[in-house]
Amino acid sequence: MTLPANGSERFDLWAPKARAVTLVAGGAHYPMERVGDGRDGWWSAAGAPASGEVDYGYLVDGDSTPLPDPRSRRQPAGVHALSRTFDAGSHQWSDGQWAGRELKGAVIYELHVGTFTPEGTLDAATGKLSYLAELGVDFVELLPVNGFNGTHNWGYDGVLWYTVHEGYGGPAAYQRFVDAAHAAGLGVIQDVVYNHLGPSGNYLPRFGPYLKSGEGNTWGDSVNLDGPDSDEVRRYILDNAAMWLRDYHVDGLRLDAVHAFKDERAVHLLEDFGALADEISAETGRPATLIAESDLNNPRLLYPRDANGYGLAGQWSDDFHHAVHVNVSGEATGYYADFESLGALAKVLERGFFHDGSYSSFRGRHHGRPIDPARVHPAALVVCSQNHDQIGNRATGDRLSQTLGYGQLALAAVATLTAPFTPMLFMGEEYGASTPWQFFTSHPEPELGKATAEGRIKEFERMGWDPAVVPDPQDPATFTRSKLNWAEAAEGEHARLLELYRALIALRRTTPDLTDPGFADTAVEVDEAERWLLLRRGRTEVALNFSAEARRVPVRGGSVALATDDGVRLEPGGSAGKLDLPGHSAAILTN
Repeated sequence: MTLPANGSERFDLWAPKARAVTLVAGGAHYPMERVGDGRDGWWSAAGAPASGEVDYGYLVDGDSTPLPDPRSRRQPAGVHALSRTFDAGSHQWSDGQWAGRELKGAVIYELHVGTFTPEGTLDAATGKLSYLAELGVDFVELLPVNGFNGTHNWGYDGVLWYTVHEGYGGPAAYQRFVDAAHAAGLGVIQDVVYNHLGPSGNYLPRFGPYLKSGEGNTWGDSVNLDGPDSDEVRRYILDNAAMWLRDYHVDGLRLDAVHAFKDERAVHLLEDFGALADEISAETGRPATLIAESDLNNPRLLYPRDANGYGLAGQWSDDFHHAVHVNVSGEATGYYADFESLGALAKVLERGFFHDGSYSSFRGRHHGRPIDPARVHPAALVVCSQNHDQIGNRATGDRLSQTLGYGQLALAAVATLTAPFTPMLFMGEEYGASTPWQFFTSHPEPELGKATAEGRIKEFERMGWDPAVVPDPQDPATFTRSKLNWAEAAEGEHARLLELYRALIALRRTTPDLTDPGFADTAVEVDEAERWLLLRRGRTEVALNFSAEARRVPVRGGSVALATDDGVRLEPGGSAGKLDLPGHSAAILTN
């Protein structure tokens, strides 16, 4: 019996096509034997080291160099080197009283460990948890932290899904971070990628049919979810999800780009995820929240499993982002074209999706289907005005705060934090960070780095961008530029915006109308010509003036609970009133 090497109590390996497998552990070689009758493809080693940290790897069919464990928990020397055992049970957790957090009523804060602090580590991020608690958010969502080749990366080039990148502090630092987050009253959501693997260090095909060659998605070969031997591949994925929820005590997972899953089984992988979340929630007594990133606009992801749905707790809604972005920035090219009206934002606020069976000019076809309001609460849709994709996948990685003034940034904040959905902020958004968040990589292989940089330039050149403005993702300065400058959060308009975010989140928490009503209790009125929108949620009204000119908006009355501009004036009038809004301003009225 050994320390847990790969999530089990032995050195176990799935290699169904291998003829011979040898475990290399602590410098010694241990021939492995097939488990049972050998038909399930599992191998196990007898007589391997029984205690202490052990560096190990596997030789398959006469390999000269040992390969890292597909279920490795640690890669101290990188994804091409030996794995190291890690005992996840050795951490003394202090979160026994943590009851978890439901998605409804919550605010999510998305961050990238490497650029959130100057140090770029989990321990350094732990030092900012009190700031996040004071801001008022409920969940911290970490971009992917699993093993990738190089020193820094967005996280979507991961190849060892069970590891925590050593540069961030490894798995022990991850446990410390989650424990500290719970102590601060914050839940943790981990972004996980199960639709593809990175370009360097992916040894999974050497062990078994993890991928379907020739059946690719945007990022390469698809994961084998429904072909021969896919039972174990799905088990590999579901065991990984369970690891985060059980061993690392995370409160939820964000499932990257589930529209890229190619799964023709009667029971879809997403339905398996929904069942797993329910199982673990029943074990722990805490919510296990699974949120899918999907551009399908298919509410089936959210419907209960007994209603032929997948039973997930939430999904991202890009339509909200697009509608807000267009209306605060005026940018209406590409996939933004369909959202060039306040009516588009109104439809999203009232129905959840803009494309709910409507024609999508960007796709050249009809897209999506309507949400059944009897089955889905608006809180199941996670929305934002900025996130890592919508910023980082712009040519220069520019934030709204680099081109818009306080008034427009305030409008985006009010729209996001008073909408019927679950709002998510991207790190630095709350104080209008002036730093960009650009696409960065650190591939050690020169040819891969060159191909990545050239591909990035060609991609934006096709979209009409000047290739000269596209930063080289391999240039270390691109990564350094993307780190937050925390000093500016206390300065001028940055500090003013930060106080607005704090006030909005606090008001949201104490105003049930901003979190409880469903689709049926949400109504929107717009004036396209004058560029104002009035959102009614229960007895609360949110008035937004997207025009640069002052506007008068008819409201029911009540009192102004929050305004983004000192010039906001409410003229009461019995059962109705008139609200004067300066250009690019908003106000929240309670009755």
